[in-house]
Amino acid sequence: MSNNLHQARWKWLLFVTAAIVFVFIIYHSNKLINNIAQEERKRIEIWAGAISYKAQFVNETERFFNSIKLEEGNHAKILASAIQRMTQADWDEDLTFYQEIISSNKTIPLIVTSAGGNIDAAANVPDSIANMKNIREMGDAIKSFDSLKLRYLAHHYLTVYYQESPMYGDLHVVIDNLVQSFFQETVINSASVPVIITDSTKHNVLNAGKIDSATLCSAEALGLRLEKMKSENPPIELNLTDMGKCYVFYEESSVLKKLRIFPYIQFGFILIFVIIAYLLFSTTRRSEQNRVWVGMSKETAHQLGTPISSLMAWTELLKEMPVDQSIPTEIGKDVHRLETIAQRFSKIGSAPVLEPTDLVQVIEDFSQYLQSRISSKVSITFNKPETESLVLPLNRYLFEWVIENLCKNSVDAMNGEGSITIDVTEDKKKVFVDITDTGKGIPNKLQKRIFSPGYTSKSRGWGLGLTLARRIINEYHKGKLFVKSSVIDQGTVMRIQLKK
Repeated sequence: MSNNLHQARWKWLLFVTAAIVFVFIIYHSNKLINNIAQEERKRIEIWAGAISYKAQFVNETERFFNSIKLEEGNHAKILASAIQRMTQADWDEDLTFYQEIISSNKTIPLIVTSAGGNIDAAANVPDSIANMKNIREMGDAIKSFDSLKLRYLAHHYLTVYYQESPMYGDLHVVIDNLVQSFFQETVINSASVPVIITDSTKHNVLNAGKIDSATLCSAEALGLRLEKMKSENPPIELNLTDMGKCYVFYEESSVLKKLRIFPYIQFGFILIFVIIAYLLFSTTRRSEQNRVWVGMSKETAHQLGTPISSLMAWTELLKEMPVDQSIPTEIGKDVHRLETIAQRFSKIGSAPVLEPTDLVQVIEDFSQYLQSRISSKVSITFNKPETESLVLPLNRYLFEWVIENLCKNSVDAMNGEGSITIDVTEDKKKVFVDITDTGKGIPNKLQKRIFSPGYTSKSRGWGLGLTLARRIINEYHKGKLFVKSSVIDQGTVMRIQLKK
């Protein structure tokens, strides 16, 4: 029992050591990952600040361009008013000021038409338009111009068409490119984090980076992803001209997420390695024990051979002498028993031969033999099944050994006083042999350990009997041996389960 307890302590020590190693790995890995996460958070904060400043720059640039557009519109209206004033002036009025206003226009495209759309004058337009006679020749191109209608006589009008200057058009392209560049640089970020940019509703996606398309295509998946991002980092609020309020959602990078689960993967590999090493060690140790047991058993069988042969000869001589013949008969039974034991030892380590054997007869013969050799205060009762015989593939010598071991354990558990009952039952596929005693019982926590090599409750026991018994039933006869039930101070039921 001390050897078994020693093994259990080593197992617990191994478990505690593995737990300490796991905690150590997780603690230091998490500490390292938290440091990396803090560095990444700093990069994200710098990136988020850069987004805010860039958005502010885009807004300021847009407002600047809008002010230029407003100024150009006012300039066009002033030109139109100057043209109208010149058409309404008296013949002797000084128009130099208005002429300077009109001639100073070097940027705003103008087309002046009279009744019927005839082009009277054009400025800052391509030659192809300046050489046209009527605006109808411009087709849809005239739709890009704004117009002012000027009356110069009671029923006479001039129409002034104007549009943004080419310089403003170029500036508008620049701002559009700037806004687009802002979105691209936001989603393709140097922080390498997943990003989703939404409008003010926080549902419509304006742009996204490092987000799989399946998430963007599913409203439910997108909502869950946005909530997850929001729980990790508050979204960045932006106000962009022509787009209004926008939100930038972002989360940890995929690299950091992988780093967080790396310690567990690392520990998994370590655990697998420890388990494999433990199994290999246990298998090697068990194989070594088996070789020792097999060698010891065969040597025991060999050593028993000579005295058994001598005893058999002396028994025959006693039968010829004028003595009570019951004496050599009983001695013959014991010699036969010794021969059976020697055969059991000789068969350990080799594949036993299973032959069709009457189970009922084997148990009945053995119970009668054992009853005469144990305390008279212990009774053995064998309850036969309804069928008088049950023929099963058995190795008689090894199976008798199992019955003997279980019965002797029962006798020891009862301290030499009580009863043993052997019941044989069956169903369609299996046969059950239950050995019930009235002993001290087995605690629940020990009902599996009693089959472990080296475990024994006896002061002189080796702890191999039940181990070998279970091996004989489980491995050789393909059955099962286990504790069916046990009650402290009331008794134990051991069950052997065999296939028909």
